[in-house]
Amino acid sequence: MELNVTTLDGKASGKITLADEIFGLEPRADLIQRMVRYQLAKRRAGTHDVKNRAEVSRTGSKMYKQKGTGRARHSSARAPQFRGGGRAFGPTPRDHGFDLPKKVRALALRHALSAKQAEGGIVIVDDLAAKEAKTSSLRGQLSKLGAANALFVGGAELDNNFRLAARNIPNVDVLPVQGINVYDILRREKLVLSKAAVEALEARFK
Repeated sequence: MELNVTTLDGKASGKITLADEIFGLEPRADLIQRMVRYQLAKRRAGTHDVKNRAEVSRTGSKMYKQKGTGRARHSSARAPQFRGGGRAFGPTPRDHGFDLPKKVRALALRHALSAKQAEGGIVIVDDLAAKEAKTSSLRGQLSKLGAANALFVGGAELDNNFRLAARNIPNVDVLPVQGINVYDILRREKLVLSKAAVEALEARFK
């Protein structure tokens, strides 16, 4: 398939042919959903923790004598049923991540790119470069491009001026091509790829 190439100012800059095996697949929602769950699970810190009855700081002496009080038998005030006692079955630090085969992850990325292309959300620019690191000037360019809510993916090396100018613009993310991922593609309305990024993706998947 062919797409128009534009500059950051929204001016025409030729055409580019995209590989159908990367941008022209029939999107599978199940693969994309599995990949998003995988990414979000890996992001979780898993540091939540509570104190169980072995960790709370309370006396270890028997609360009252075993017999003769007419009350239930209890040994420790650290038991979960008492105020100030330990928590029963509370969360403990753990890793929330799970495994997903490498081929499934690669296929999910291709399907995410195809889904974004199917809805007309991909914009190809000739280069992601700015003359100066000015947020105001870049914001004006993005409004002409129609990319107020977008993920920008450049080549292996990002232009430093563009990266600095874009980092204070809300709803705009900038990544090198090796950092492209399914979740960031889906969370933004537009996916803006440089020609270098398209070439790197096609070399990666062919």
